[in-house]
Amino acid sequence: MKVTEHIESKNGKTQFSFEILPPLKGRNIQSVFDSIDPLMEFKPPFIDVTYHREEYVYKEMENGLLQKKIVRKRPGTVGICAAIQNKYKVDAIPHVLCGGFTKEDTENFLIDLDFLGIDNVMALRGDAVKSEVYFKPEKDGHCYAEGLVDQVIQLNKGKYLDGETLNQSKTDFCVGVAGYPEKHMEAPSLNSDINYLKRKIEKGASYIVTQLFFDNAKFFEFVAACRKSGITVPIIPGLKPISTKKQLNILPHRFHVDLPEALTKEILKCKDNKAVRQVGVEWCIEQSKELIENETPFLHYYSMGKSDNIKQVASNLF
Repeated sequence: MKVTEHIESKNGKTQFSFEILPPLKGRNIQSVFDSIDPLMEFKPPFIDVTYHREEYVYKEMENGLLQKKIVRKRPGTVGICAAIQNKYKVDAIPHVLCGGFTKEDTENFLIDLDFLGIDNVMALRGDAVKSEVYFKPEKDGHCYAEGLVDQVIQLNKGKYLDGETLNQSKTDFCVGVAGYPEKHMEAPSLNSDINYLKRKIEKGASYIVTQLFFDNAKFFEFVAACRKSGITVPIIPGLKPISTKKQLNILPHRFHVDLPEALTKEILKCKDNKAVRQVGVEWCIEQSKELIENETPFLHYYSMGKSDNIKQVASNLF
């Protein structure tokens, strides 16, 4: 079932969803189920599964030269999606990236997802790998999510890269894209970022999920700016409760978001991370309540592989 259909079926009632990371290499599917099980009582219509591209490390050889080696730390997005749909009977939404994929790789990836009966994909450019300062696409890959969205929509029309492919079967993916209430770190301004977002919608994306944020005012301003620009698709807020003092520095650096002064002060008062987690849960609950009051279609939580604090939040809301 498509995300847009889930929204329509609830007639304005806010629904719960969340995102998981594939496990680190060497762990099995049970580790994924262990993080999902505590949250299933809140009846999520869908679960997002991130995709982590290959990384490169350079190892020094005996002759002093460096050998480039591919490292894949988190395998299994397609397999995890299949396992989730089979076990829980809910929609699994894989992230599809520009980074690390040629257009042919993308087409094959999408064909596999279609065979598995997956109805939704999240189309993202992806970040630069750690060995690069700026994002670098694969040769014959997409530079931006706009092109990736277009490829998915073309496949929905039965248009394959090889125009000579016979008896083309049409896919029917609902496509989600990312939005940034505090703008993407590479965008010169929020208005410029929204213009690029609008182009993804014009290519055929059906809904938006935002980057995490901690100030609802910035989300509401972002939604208003999107609507003013002509974007009419559903906009789903992404939320994450803070859980450690280190995240006061990590989250602004990694996700380029501001932390409200009131939240920062409360966390700095905490004697340990147990107290920080409680502050983070309470802040997230208040954020969520305000968003529900404003008839937000979904509240989408970034679990980062751990579900205990998300469960605390959801227990107060759903």
